[in-house]
Amino acid sequence: MIWTVVIACLALAAYVYLRAQRRSDRKSGADHTGLAIVEFGRVFPQEAIREVVSTIGGDVFLRLHDGKVGCMRARGSRFTCILIEPGGVLVHNSPSGRGLAIEFHDNPHENGSFEFATSREAAEVSLWLLGSLLPAAGIEEAPRTLQRDS
Repeated sequence: MIWTVVIACLALAAYVYLRAQRRSDRKSGADHTGLAIVEFGRVFPQEAIREVVSTIGGDVFLRLHDGKVGCMRARGSRFTCILIEPGGVLVHNSPSGRGLAIEFHDNPHENGSFEFATSREAAEVSLWLLGSLLPAAGIEEAPRTLQRDS
């Protein structure tokens, strides 16, 4: 009788431990920021990272030093690293207001909806993408002068 109780207690303890482990894995799985920085740096060593924003689903957007944007799509314990070139994406707002629907022209299998914790983060990433779509090189603005009609 005592052995039955001991075995039942051990089974219950193993179940509680494994469930807590899975919950902590899921919780930490939503924030892969440190791993994203390391892996993106390994894949694209010439790109310097300026800022990082994570999505609710574990995807990560990286603002790079030269106005480009990087994206790391979470695939379980693996990432897909994408360097977004100017003109390489089409961006739409999601109905929730806290997300972006992005279509990658070069990688259509990476298309998807990205939900952020706040609408402010979504707006920030959309501004990054807008900056990556406008070519900065070769644009010289003519000096503005005021002319008066006399």
